[in-house]
Amino acid sequence: MSNIVDKLVEEYIRELLPENQGILKELEEFAEENNVPIIHPEVAKFLDVIIKTSRISSILEVGTAIGYSALVFSKAMDDKGRIVTIEKREDMHKIAFENIKKAGLESNIQVLLGDAVDVFPQINGKFDMIFLDAAKGHYQKFLLSCIEKLNDNGIIVSDNVLYKGMVASNEYLIRRKITIVKRMRKYLKYISDHPELTTSIIPIGDGVALTYKSGRNFSE
Repeated sequence: MSNIVDKLVEEYIRELLPENQGILKELEEFAEENNVPIIHPEVAKFLDVIIKTSRISSILEVGTAIGYSALVFSKAMDDKGRIVTIEKREDMHKIAFENIKKAGLESNIQVLLGDAVDVFPQINGKFDMIFLDAAKGHYQKFLLSCIEKLNDNGIIVSDNVLYKGMVASNEYLIRRKITIVKRMRKYLKYISDHPELTTSIIPIGDGVALTYKSGRNFSE
């Protein structure tokens, strides 16, 4: 329960989703057994629809974890698109690489090791979609680099932006999370108010922000 959606509603929505098979099912089970956070099922399906309807063919991901979301995105592109995903932790990078190799998609999905800020300059080309699912307090730090890597009329998807309801209401706030929550509120205010960005915050999963960048030159 994320404090974002009523538990009964959340369960009902998830019951409607078809069960994954193969490698995705294996990774879901691994994530549950090892307490590894992966994108919520309803968020995965939402992004599946976005990728297909927007005809997205290239995705940059910040925060690979075990490679689950990268494989979800690849499937949405019929395993024909380009995905570059960045993971800071060496152990997760290794697991993700092996999972992607097991899926036979190592030529489509490139897994890079390092801090996103350091890795961004090494990445060639631009992307139709950028998925932010890394340290929640650093989204704003990543934003300008993300925009520089985004195609005109591209989208940035920021996951977990309502952070168990704490970003929306102090009622749920945990003291040790105050800094992260303040930074996330600042980030959401920025992407909501910026004249060259159009943002919708969607209360599914742990909160998803969908941000559209117009074709104009971006200025802070």
